[in-house]
Parts: sequence; C-alpha cells; structure tokens
Amino acid sequence: QVRLAESGGGLVQPGGSLRLSCAASVGSGSIFSIDVMGWYRQAPEKQRELIATVTSRGTTVYADSVQGRFTISRDNANNAVSLQMNSLKPEDTAVYYCNAESVRIRSWSLPGNYWGQGTQVIVSS
Repeated sequence: QVRLAESGGGLVQPGGSLRLSCAASVGSGSIFSIDVMGWYRQAPEKQRELIATVTSRGTTVYADSVQGRFTISRDNANNAVSLQMNSLKPEDTAVYYCNAESVRIRSWSLPGNYWGQGTQVIVSS
C-alpha cells in the first residue's frame, strides 16, 4: 500500500561521505500526512537501531554514535527524507532502513508504520 523507496547506499572508504534518500508513495494516490520519518540500521548479528528521526515540524533526534557526523533532512511536500553521512567509519557498515511512522493516506485513515527494503552501506578501505 505505502511504499518507501530508498537509494544511495554503496561502498565508501573510511572518512568518506554518502547520502541516503527515501521517498514514500502510495500507488497513483497521495499521502495525507506522515508524522515521523527516520533511518535505522542493522549490522550483521546485531539488532536494528535508530539512527535519526525527523518530525513533520522538523524536530530531529540522533543516536549518540552518529551525532555531529550525520544530518537528517525532510521534504514534507514530497514525503521524502534524506540522511547525509559524513566522516564514515567501518562501524557504520550496516543495512540502512527508511521508516515512516504514523502515515495517514486520508485525514480519517488509521495511522500506519512502514519500512523500506533497506540499502547496504559498507565502509571499508
């Protein structure tokens, strides 16, 4: 129903940068609102962890491990969110997932929570 399309993963050397993008869509229709959009990541044999979130009003939250290196931004008009990742470290290697929380397709719709398919980020020399 609601689809999150991610892009921007890849291989980068330590100290390098990558930008992840994610856009939410629903077939040929439109989305009424999304309360929170964010990025999570999951490294091999580890639990999925929150990286950064941004509300529709622009309030951001970052994990301590990425504070000062990653920047999340949001385009409400296009239901999109991006994550600029700078000064990447090998420990940032993971599959990164886009998340959209409290998504309403209509003003009267029950809110739903959706995930993207994930995009691989590998930080290695």
